[in-house]
Amino acid sequence: MNNKSELTEIEVGVVGLGLMGTSIVVSLLMAGHPVKAVAPINDDFDTAAERIREQLIHCQQTDLLKKPIEYYESRLMITTDYGKLRPCKIVFECVIEKMDIKSSVYHKIAAVVKPDVIIASNTSAIAISVLQKLVPHPQRFMGVHWAEPAYATRFMEITCGTETDFAHAEWIFDIAHDWGKEPTLLRKDIRGFITNRLMYAVYRELFHLVELGHASYDDVDKAFRYDAGSWITLMGIFRRMDYLGLQDCTQILKTYLPQLNNSDKVPRVMQEIVSTNARGTKNLKGLYNYTKKEAHDWENAFALFNKDIFQLAAVYPYKTQNL
Repeated sequence: MNNKSELTEIEVGVVGLGLMGTSIVVSLLMAGHPVKAVAPINDDFDTAAERIREQLIHCQQTDLLKKPIEYYESRLMITTDYGKLRPCKIVFECVIEKMDIKSSVYHKIAAVVKPDVIIASNTSAIAISVLQKLVPHPQRFMGVHWAEPAYATRFMEITCGTETDFAHAEWIFDIAHDWGKEPTLLRKDIRGFITNRLMYAVYRELFHLVELGHASYDDVDKAFRYDAGSWITLMGIFRRMDYLGLQDCTQILKTYLPQLNNSDKVPRVMQEIVSTNARGTKNLKGLYNYTKKEAHDWENAFALFNKDIFQLAAVYPYKTQNL
């Protein structure tokens, strides 16, 4: 599918209207879909409209909108009634990572939608093959993992479970390009998918260096930010290895792999921080400490950076790199 006008005919549902859910709603509205947004809990229903409008304003400020905000709002229904999902062709689940809650949500979705509807979970923690067991048509169930903010990132992981019909996953993969994504398609359900497995391997090594006293938080942040951060949006890891020539890679891997941490324990530093109820910029205490102004400045900086990196990535899209 590559005709934007076709998207306006495909109604999409989103269940779960927290930070991630509302961000996904905005991304789908921007792509052209009419959206039915279901709030399973009252607090989300009370705040969803305001949060979505704030995100649309941010999109407008960063030149991501093609039409006035009111147009997108007119294409959105926010409700607590699962019955409103009936005309949807795709329904995204974005609720808390608890099996009993997800099971309840899936039963409510399946009770009202047609058998040919695709149900997709935004989970990054629970195996898709496990969640598939909770729906009546597992061949039409898959993982579709978005990044925050969904409307200003090109990341997306589409993951098949053991019973997913690959043709359905390919259709979502194709349509995801019309959502402004550069998606990956995992044919096999692996715990953590791609991005979480990569990042948690990095987290483990960073905490290891800090716990040994070899480097400070600031040291490792700067090393990652100004080395990998300077090229990773352009070319990714494997293409970077090709760019560097590969001739030294075997010797480097032989030298460094035996020295890397392979512990299966939660780092001591992280355990200590969590035990103090530190939540980073949310309560001004984390791996770093913050003033209210500093936390607010980081939030604003992240919003502006997402605009810049989203647009920069569009200048060098992955699909044009096979020169």
